[in-house]
Amino acid sequence: MDYEQRVVIVTGVGHGIGFAISQAFLARKAYVVGVDCNATTGREWEKKMHTLNYQSFFICADVSVESDVQQVVKTTLDRYGRIDILINNAGIGHTASLFDRTMEEFDRVMNVNVRAPYMLAKYCGHALQLANPGVIINIASTRALMSEANTEPYSASKGGLLALTHALAISLGPQIRVSAISPGWIEVGEFAEHSEQDKAQHPVGRVGTPDDIAQACLYLASPQAGFITGQNFIIDGGMTVKMIYEEDQ
Repeated sequence: MDYEQRVVIVTGVGHGIGFAISQAFLARKAYVVGVDCNATTGREWEKKMHTLNYQSFFICADVSVESDVQQVVKTTLDRYGRIDILINNAGIGHTASLFDRTMEEFDRVMNVNVRAPYMLAKYCGHALQLANPGVIINIASTRALMSEANTEPYSASKGGLLALTHALAISLGPQIRVSAISPGWIEVGEFAEHSEQDKAQHPVGRVGTPDDIAQACLYLASPQAGFITGQNFIIDGGMTVKMIYEEDQ
C-alpha cells in the first residue's frame, strides 16, 4: 500500500493511536497533516517525524471549534492543494457520576467526539470528492456497544459517531468512502505490563497496540478496500465476543 504524495489529515496525533496512524502513512510516503490541541506534544510529534525524513506538518487546533477546523482545511489546501484521506481520531472522555457531571462536561465530550468529525467531513468534503475516491475513517470505540458505569458521554458520543459514519457514507458516496474502526483495549502506555488475566480476556491472547489500528486504517484507505463503506470494524482481539464469568476473573 503506497500512499506517495497522498495528503492525509489525522487528528489527535500527539500520542497513542493517532501517533501510530500518522507514522504508518508517513512511512508509506504520504504527506500527513497532524492536528492536536496540545501544542507541545504536537511539536514533538512533528520533530520526531522530521528526524525520520517524513513529510509531516503540524497544526495546533481545537477540532470542536468551527473556526479552527476551517483553518486546518485552509492551511492544508494552501500547502498541498488537495486532501485525500481524513482520519478523525481525536477523542476525549469523562468519568463521573451521572448526578455529579455538569452539562458543560457532557457537551465538551460530544463536541470533540461527534461535532468535530462532522465539521471536518463538512469542510474537507469538497476536496475529498475531488480525490475520487476520498476516504474518511472515524475512530470510534467498542464503548459504543458496551459500557462501564459512569461513562455516559463517551459511550453516547461513540455511538453517535457510528451513526454519523453510515449517514456520511450514504450522503457522500460514491466519491467518498466512509468507515469506522472501533478499537477495544489498546495499550498506549510505553512500559505497561499486562497480567495473564488481562491477556486471557482476549481470544488472540494479548492486549492491542496502536499499530493494530494503524494497519487497519492503511487497509481501509487503500484501493483494496474499494467495496467497503458505511461499516464499523471492531478491532479488539475478540474481547467483546468472549463471555466472561465470575470464575474467569
